[in-house]
Formats: sequence, C-alpha cells, structure tokens
Amino acid sequence: MSYRAPSECPVCGGELVTTRLGCRNCGSELAGEFGHCDFCALDERETELLRVFLASRGNLREVEKHLGVSYPTARARFTGLLVKLGLAGDTDAPAAMTRDQVLSEVASGALSPAEAAELLAGLE
Repeated sequence: MSYRAPSECPVCGGELVTTRLGCRNCGSELAGEFGHCDFCALDERETELLRVFLASRGNLREVEKHLGVSYPTARARFTGLLVKLGLAGDTDAPAAMTRDQVLSEVASGALSPAEAAELLAGLE
C-alpha cells in the first residue's frame, strides 16, 4: 500500500521537504534535501481534474461534461488548480460566478458546500 506524502507540516503548517529516499529492492538510502514536486501536493480530486483536462487537450467543455458540472464550475475548479500550482496569472482570471450561480450549483450537487463557501467568500 502506498500513501501520499504530506506537503505541510502537521505541527506548524510549514512546507515539508523530502530529505531521505530509499530503494525497496536493495535497501539503499540517499539523504539530502530533494526538490519539491508541486503535483505531489494535489489531492485525488485535483489530480483527476488535471487528468481530464490533459486528456481532453485543454477543452474545458469536455471537462464540464466529464465532471457533470456547469462550465463556470469547471472553470472555477480549474482556476483553483492553477492557483494551487502557482500558475494563475492576472490575465488568466475568469469572470467570477454570481451568487445565484453558486447556489444553483450547490442545489444541483455540482458544488460542495465547502467549495461554495470559498467561491462566495471571493465575491465579497
């Protein structure tokens, strides 16, 4: 069984770094400070979104269909992914969803209450 490595320190919230690597085959170990993997910090839902986006060759309409959400929701999720990866620029910011759109997405089950709270907080 393989576990995802945490990216944040459970004590202080700081960024964790990889300092040891080991070989399962021979038991060899390497110690040092190794580069950070931005993609390793993505949760399963974000990884799935990225996979769907790449498989659809960047077509957000296809992402929308695959996820079963509205286009604004698909775009908002993708923008959130870009922000998490540090790839969101000012010129790439989409138009925000309206309060009514967010509530409609929650009612249809396309958005979780937590996601809606984040989007609504951004509207204030």
